[in-house]
Amino acid sequence: MVAAGLLAFATALIKLAGSDIPVSQILFLRQAGMLILLLPAIAGDFPNVLKTSRPKLQLTRIVIALIALYCGFTAVVNMPLADATALAFAKSFFVTIFAILILKESVGPYRWAAVAIGFFGVAIMLQPGTEGFSIYGVVAVLGAASAGIVMVIIRLLSQTESSNSILGFQVFGVGSAMLIPAMIQWVPPTPGQWVLLFSIGFVSFFAQKANIYAFKHGEASLLASLDYVRLLYATLLGYVMFEQLPQHSTWIGAGIIIVAAIFTVWREARKKQVLARAPDGRDFNNG
Repeated sequence: MVAAGLLAFATALIKLAGSDIPVSQILFLRQAGMLILLLPAIAGDFPNVLKTSRPKLQLTRIVIALIALYCGFTAVVNMPLADATALAFAKSFFVTIFAILILKESVGPYRWAAVAIGFFGVAIMLQPGTEGFSIYGVVAVLGAASAGIVMVIIRLLSQTESSNSILGFQVFGVGSAMLIPAMIQWVPPTPGQWVLLFSIGFVSFFAQKANIYAFKHGEASLLASLDYVRLLYATLLGYVMFEQLPQHSTWIGAGIIIVAAIFTVWREARKKQVLARAPDGRDFNNG
């Protein structure tokens, strides 16, 4: 519950910073801040942390992770907080699809039905063909799809690579990729904005630490289900910080998405699979 609250708060800080600071700059400084906080762990395994037997797969993961984070941040900045958070939950359905295509996992009719129902909830939220449609909703779904691919790639990498190696490549890779775009679009932050930007990395770091601690000691399928309480946090923060409340279509669509996603988690637990309930890809839920 603490991890979910911190992730929602980090997302709110990203939205707050995005009113004046480009997304590329926010993402670069966020990665830089997390790198500073991660240095003790990375340094303890250096230079092994940058060694890999699967460089192409690591590079692919960095590129897709960059897309996932950039799209997620862009959606958060330009959409109501609760809407962007709810659409990010569609990641679970993309994980199922890409696990079939990439890992050749078998999925039964129940999980296929959950995927179909989940995407129906996404369609309700996107409202295609109506005045309520926003291109940033599509960006949010693209971010969720990319995050789903990342989780499947992490599953592949974990078979041969250490967790430090996977983490190190992601932190260095995404941060390095955003350096030039951030410099081109750089907006000199005020002292208050520097505090805000550092806080994004700080809160994101401890959200991940809390999440890892929870999964280390708790039951994975239950914890993955509790993650959806982030929508309540996001709704409260969206109202308090931005005076935004979700529309009726958001509540209906989000409810359908969450029920279908929790069912997917439950079926994975029954089948002794871990993709949608694993903590490894939690960093791609915008925060």
